[in-house]
Amino acid sequence: MINLELPKKLRASANQAHQVATEIFRPISRKYDLAEHEYPVELDTMAAMVEGLADSGTQKIGGAAGGREDDSESDAHATELLGNSNGGNMSALLNALETSWGDVGLMLSIPYQGLGNAAIAAVATDEQLKRFGKVWASMAITEPSFGSDSAAVTTTAVLDGDEWVLNGEKIFVTAGQRSTHIVVWASVDRSLGRAAIKSFVVPRDAPGLSVARLEHKLGIKASDTAVLLLQDCRIPKDNILGSPEVNVEKGFAGVMQTFDNTRPLVAAMAVGVARAALEELRAILTDAGVEISYDTPPNNQHAAAAEFLRMEADYESAYLLSLRAAWMADNKKPNSLEASMSKAKAGRTGTDVSLKAVELAGAIGYSQRTLLEKWGRDSKILDIFEGTQQIQQLIVARRVLGKTSAELK
Repeated sequence: MINLELPKKLRASANQAHQVATEIFRPISRKYDLAEHEYPVELDTMAAMVEGLADSGTQKIGGAAGGREDDSESDAHATELLGNSNGGNMSALLNALETSWGDVGLMLSIPYQGLGNAAIAAVATDEQLKRFGKVWASMAITEPSFGSDSAAVTTTAVLDGDEWVLNGEKIFVTAGQRSTHIVVWASVDRSLGRAAIKSFVVPRDAPGLSVARLEHKLGIKASDTAVLLLQDCRIPKDNILGSPEVNVEKGFAGVMQTFDNTRPLVAAMAVGVARAALEELRAILTDAGVEISYDTPPNNQHAAAAEFLRMEADYESAYLLSLRAAWMADNKKPNSLEASMSKAKAGRTGTDVSLKAVELAGAIGYSQRTLLEKWGRDSKILDIFEGTQQIQQLIVARRVLGKTSAELK
C-alpha cells in the first residue's frame, strides 16, 4: 500500500528543486515569456549543476531521472522485505512538480532533462544507457497527419547495412532545436501496422536532420517547439531502442511503455502550475479580506472561498494520483491505467485552476502584474501533449471496461 508521507531523501531532492524554481526560474519567468525563442542563458549554469549531480549519483533536478532502478540483489531484497520502493520515477516526478511551480517552460528547457531522456531510461539496453546517459534528448512523435493517435506514425526507418535511414516530418518537438539528441518514433515496416513502430536515438548532427521552423505558441514560450525534417537521415544500427524485431502479437507495447514513465511527469508539471496558481490566488483573496475556512461548509462561505476549496480538492486528488503512478513504476507494477488517470486528472485540473484563478483575481489576474495569466496560458499544453485529455479518458475507459482499441474508439 502506498505511503503518502514522502521519504526524507525525496524531500531533500524536492527541496533542492524548489530552491532552483524560487531563485532561478521565478525571477526570469516573465522575461522569457516576452522573449519567445530566446535561449535562457541563465540555464547554462544548470547544465553544469545537472551534470555534477549525475556524476555524484545525486537525484536530478528536472524531470528525466525516471526509469529503471538498479536491480542489485540488496535492493531487490530490501524491496521484498519492505514492500515499498521510492526511486527514480518518484524523484523525477517531485522534481518536475517543483520546477514547474517555478516555470514550466523553463523546466522543459533544462539542459539534459528532455522528455526523450525519460524514454531512453524506460526502454534502452544497459549498453545504450551508458552511451546515452549524458545526452539531452527531445521526443519526436507527432506528425502533420496525426496528433494523439501514435499508431498512425508514417515516418519510416529502413535498415541499410550498418545504418538506419529515416524519412519523415515531426512537429511540436519540445526542445527540438536545443537538444543534443532526438528520440524519433518511426515504422520499420508500415505493412505490419503499429507493431512495427520503434523508437530511435538520432544525434543532432546526424546527416539529413534539420529544423524547418520554430512554432509561436500560446504558452511555455521559454521552451522552443520545433518542426523537424528527416530526409535520408542516417544513424548507427544500434541506435534503435529495444529490439529491432517486429512482434505482431506483442504489438505496440514496447514504445508505448515510454508513456508509463512520461505521463506521470507531465501530470506533475500540471500539478506544479496548479499549486502556483492556488498559492497566488490565496494571497490575493486574503488581501481582499476573503477568509478561507476549513471548518465552515463551503456553502456558508464567500463564493470565492468556496470555489478555492473546490479547486484545492481537485489539486490534492491530481497530486495523489500522480504519486501513485510514479510509485507503481518504481515498484515494477503495471501502471498504464494509473499513468493515464493521473495525466487526465492533472491536465484538466491545471487548466481549470489556473484559469479560474485568473477569473477570481479580476483585473489583477488578467494583467501582467502577477504571473497568473501566464500560468493560465502555460497550463493548456499540459492537457494536450503526451496524449490529450480525450485520449487519456479513452485509455482509462478501455482499461476499466476491458475493451481493445478496436472495440472502443
